[in-house]
Amino acid sequence: MTTVPPHDIAPRRLPLRRIPTTSWSSQEPTWRDASPAVIAAALKRALARPSGNWYVLAAADEICSERPFGRVVAGTEVVAWRTPDGALHAGPGACPHLGAPLCRGAVAEGRVVCRWHGLALGPAGFAGWQPYPTHDDGALAWVRLDDAGGEEPLPAPVLAQRPDPARAITAVESMAGRCEPEDVVANRLDPWHGSWFHPYSFVGLRVTTTPHEPAPTAESDRFDVEVAFKVAGRFGVPVRAVFTCPEPRTVVMRITEGEGVGSVVETHATPLGVDTHGVPRTAVIEASIAASDRPGFAVARRAARAVRPLMRLAARRLWRDDLAYAERRYTLRASGRWPG
Repeated sequence: MTTVPPHDIAPRRLPLRRIPTTSWSSQEPTWRDASPAVIAAALKRALARPSGNWYVLAAADEICSERPFGRVVAGTEVVAWRTPDGALHAGPGACPHLGAPLCRGAVAEGRVVCRWHGLALGPAGFAGWQPYPTHDDGALAWVRLDDAGGEEPLPAPVLAQRPDPARAITAVESMAGRCEPEDVVANRLDPWHGSWFHPYSFVGLRVTTTPHEPAPTAESDRFDVEVAFKVAGRFGVPVRAVFTCPEPRTVVMRITEGEGVGSVVETHATPLGVDTHGVPRTAVIEASIAASDRPGFAVARRAARAVRPLMRLAARRLWRDDLAYAERRYTLRASGRWPG
């Protein structure tokens, strides 16, 4: 366990704090604390947790009743759509008639219609074509692929605790990189790189506690951090947060003290398949769910349509850098050059 001086996060009328002037190069180095063994052990425990064969497919609002949505997940072609009652459905992406891509078809009367010959496929299935179990958690759409996952199926995905949707703003951003899910998860299980690799977003990030064996539950297997989210110039919002892995392809950051207590950022790593060179591709689907009891946050919720693009932009900026590292991590592992 590493103990460091705390940030000043005592409640104030305004959440912003003046951040001490510190150059990037004069930060306290974190490489001594960022133990490869600690990160590797936390990753190993996370990968061993059950997923029940559930994969995040997309943001929930990406899938509608007007047109089909298609994505390859774990090498399996999937098509998804909604019936008029808003229920989420998914099935194999190839038409059972002659293999045409159903994602290029249409949705009519609650069924996905193949554009090649008009075969309509619905929740009841068809000879040689059976729907997959799905789950809509309000922010994300999940699909269960038992053949791809190979685990004991669970009736629903393992979900993290979230703030009340009625008082939250949710934004989902997706990117893809040439790596495996474990490279994405390992990146998030190294919080020490935050202020060094992302100085435009994080200031004074300190890891206050690290997980250790034995960790009887996913919630107790955690990294605790103190950090200031940079807002503008020398001003930021200091918080305390915790990083956990409820299942093998998900890392959750939850704010535990300071502004926005209960807010979460869920990072989901969905394997897609391999590219033409045989290199695996992984989608990073990140759900940022922000909440606050401050009266002004109610105004932000009413302006959610304008706020969400800014939240997605912040997530994309971070993952533009982190995916580059995840890809490098995969390349080093695959070529036998990973340190140690």
